[in-house]
Amino acid sequence: MSTHVREAVFTAAPEASADDAKRARILQAGMKAFLAYGYSRVTMDQIAQTAEMSRPALYLVFKNKADIYRALAAKLVGESFHKARIALAADGTFGDRINAAVDTCMISNYADIAASPHGAEILDAKSTLASDLLLNWKRDLGAIMQGAIEKEALRTGVDLADSDLSAEVLAQFLLDGIEGMKHRLTDPDHQRKALRGLVKIVERALQP
Repeated sequence: MSTHVREAVFTAAPEASADDAKRARILQAGMKAFLAYGYSRVTMDQIAQTAEMSRPALYLVFKNKADIYRALAAKLVGESFHKARIALAADGTFGDRINAAVDTCMISNYADIAASPHGAEILDAKSTLASDLLLNWKRDLGAIMQGAIEKEALRTGVDLADSDLSAEVLAQFLLDGIEGMKHRLTDPDHQRKALRGLVKIVERALQP
């Protein structure tokens, strides 16, 4: 079982305050505990022990484990969106950049959770604990995907309206397809293969 947590996501920056550093340590401990035991079985005592602090000290920062879950979700979606923007702005073909953006923010970024035997439960909890965060993330991700598609259409000279399409429709098709693919496929390599197929469909729509 993988309980490794990416330190870059949860470690406070050098200039961060002591409170920020404590918060980061708790989030890292929370993720480790969720991966090891699943969301429903984790207690605040376990998180406090993993963070090497007292339970009262933990409650000074987070009121309960749902609060910790939401903070983790906010950090993960923020990190994934940032990675997607970097990938879309990088050099390379349109297909390579879209593949890299989706891989880094929707597959690689959640590899530890997917590898945990409690991964499904951890992700399912988002529907009750962080649905608003995920809706905003999907909206913002769709917007930057739409922007990338619009730029590629301008570059190739394709008028998507001639095919009753739009950059918004293609971006939504891509995100909906990826979401469905992730429910159907659990292996990251299989997900990446399916992703490449979806991206090829979008690429063909942008060819003159």
